[in-house]
Amino acid sequence: MQRVDNLILTLTSHEELFPCTFAASAAKKRTLRFGFIENLTDQDSWEPLPDMLAEYLIIGLPLGRDTSLVVFFGGPVDLRIEEYRKYFWDVLQYLHANDRDPWPEGIPYSADHPLWEFSYAGEPVFVVCNTPAHTKRRSRNNPGFMMTFQPRWTLNELKANTVKGATARKTIRERLRKFDRMGPYHKLGSYGDEDNREWRQYFLPELDSEPLDDTCPFRTTWDNAE
Repeated sequence: MQRVDNLILTLTSHEELFPCTFAASAAKKRTLRFGFIENLTDQDSWEPLPDMLAEYLIIGLPLGRDTSLVVFFGGPVDLRIEEYRKYFWDVLQYLHANDRDPWPEGIPYSADHPLWEFSYAGEPVFVVCNTPAHTKRRSRNNPGFMMTFQPRWTLNELKANTVKGATARKTIRERLRKFDRMGPYHKLGSYGDEDNREWRQYFLPELDSEPLDDTCPFRTTWDNAE
């Protein structure tokens, strides 16, 4: 429980305001939910994750807009950021391979589409990864590997063409500059914008200058995938 306590302290700090206002609000309202996986590098230990996420997506709706599932992984804390990145996409691919529900209607199969979002159990889900290797971009740092699953419906107010969305993004990015002590990642965009690709926001590099994958490592496996 120490990792949960430390995260809550970070999210609710008055001295350094955490950039994501939704996460801070969820921590204060106690609407975050938590899961634990024994070992990031042992895929056999990931077995509880599919049911864990599916159950959360059922119970999450009554918790209101400010909610997410935060999953802490045990295992090595000294990997390079490239290694953590690979494990991140491996976990998402593992979830997809164990998904018993069809891909949701309206969500493209191809990640190279502005409306794509990782989906599970019939729900689009925005995913964020924190690792020990993120030492410069502090908002993505955590003492261990951590993944946060946020249902897309919780982010409806951030739509690109709404006043609330523009205001929320401005606030979050101003807080990002102060918290990270650097500018927001230059690929941060708004869901649905023609030039935005959601997958690029899941696992951020330390610096804008670091090379990234040209295409999304995640692939759908449905027979009729595009």
